[in-house]
Amino acid sequence: MSPEPSQYRQMELVTHDDFLKFAKARDHVMIGDQNVPVGNEWKPVGFGPKEYSLEKETVWSFPQRGDWATHVGNYRGNWSPFIPRNLIERFTKPAELVLDQMVGSGTTLVECRLLGRNGTGVDINPDAIMVTRDRLNFRYHPLHEDYEDPRILTYIGDARCLDAIEKESVDLIATHPPYAGIVSYSKNGVRGDLSATSGMEEYLAGMKEVADECMRVLRPGKHCAILIGDTRKHKHYVPIAVRIMQEFLNAGFILREDIIKLQWNTKTTRERWRSQNLDFYRIAHEHLYVFRKPSNDEEFRDFKLSAKWWQ
Repeated sequence: MSPEPSQYRQMELVTHDDFLKFAKARDHVMIGDQNVPVGNEWKPVGFGPKEYSLEKETVWSFPQRGDWATHVGNYRGNWSPFIPRNLIERFTKPAELVLDQMVGSGTTLVECRLLGRNGTGVDINPDAIMVTRDRLNFRYHPLHEDYEDPRILTYIGDARCLDAIEKESVDLIATHPPYAGIVSYSKNGVRGDLSATSGMEEYLAGMKEVADECMRVLRPGKHCAILIGDTRKHKHYVPIAVRIMQEFLNAGFILREDIIKLQWNTKTTRERWRSQNLDFYRIAHEHLYVFRKPSNDEEFRDFKLSAKWWQ
């Protein structure tokens, strides 16, 4: 069953035909302060990384962000395609359903298509959904004869109210939320955008609702992966990630992995101090939390990583 109607906008399906109509009228969109071209059919020179293997440790580092398929020319703040590729291959099987409810420029869905997984992408910013549809606009020639083109759906919608997604229907959630108000992705005033919240408490309240929706739509025993990072304010460390982890634990998830993802070429996204003689350390990592929803036959009390286990 879908959730009861709420204060948030209902999900609105955006098809490939919708995108083609949009692209006839506009050849670009503005995401934050970046001009992103849309409308041309992509002609990728490759459909996968030249060198790749599944990660085996809890520290991930991708100095070369990844530029296969249509993973080029994206606006800042999007994650490396190596991340969803690893998550999809580790935690799903072909034809299972992957959800990215803060899909941005569509990196997760492109990987779903290349790897034969069904995918659903949602974003509160209509222009971001058009970028996603643009990145999906390529002809794919798979190497495997048993490949079946997966079902990829895109919606304008709010991650706090996934009303078009049935309860316990998703096999993997893989998403990269905004880091509070550090980078605003909708300076044109998209109502409800979590990257434009007025403060940390408002942001955390929104992420609490996101966590609750993740719990609702995910199948028991399946995984939810969240990439989140921290920042500084007046030079002091602001631990955004650990507070987001707490919200997902409060929602009933079990923490399976805490992966440290090293950052490269961060420039001024979160650190605005350029001096070489700083009296603090530059933040050069993010947390990739992988949560698991308990199976129906599990007793949650058996797991000592519940929200209050250390109290």
